[in-house]
Amino acid sequence: MDDIDRNILLELQGNGAAGLAELAKVAGLSVSATAERVKRLEERGTIRGWRADLEPASVGCPQLAWVFVMLQSGAEAGFIAAMAEDEAVLECHAISGRWSYQVKLRLPDLAAVDSFTNARLRALRGVMRTETLVALATHKETSALPIAPADEEE
Repeated sequence: MDDIDRNILLELQGNGAAGLAELAKVAGLSVSATAERVKRLEERGTIRGWRADLEPASVGCPQLAWVFVMLQSGAEAGFIAAMAEDEAVLECHAISGRWSYQVKLRLPDLAAVDSFTNARLRALRGVMRTETLVALATHKETSALPIAPADEEE
């Protein structure tokens, strides 16, 4: 990835609705050359998809929570499959330390978080223990990545 790709990606992270003409200005290329760059970034998997950045409260899921999960050995596949299918699960990470996984949730309220944890999560085979943290306020939330300059990459 070179500086042109980096500039395109930075612009798209800030404005995913940017048209090819806008991207071409940022990239310093023609519209057709910019379109080729974007296509290549998609084909390589650098751009994983296109989506809108929604305000959680306006779509009915203002409550942010993280659940730490301890699993029995051998229960990983079923747990991962269940988390992948659940729309309340935004992220699921295998982590180091005393917990097996960290799950990030967006739900309507604390009652829904409690219901998710008790009825859906703890009901899964192999879930030994959970600990839930809820956000009291959100001061920054982004999916934008810090894109390394071209000369710092391998």
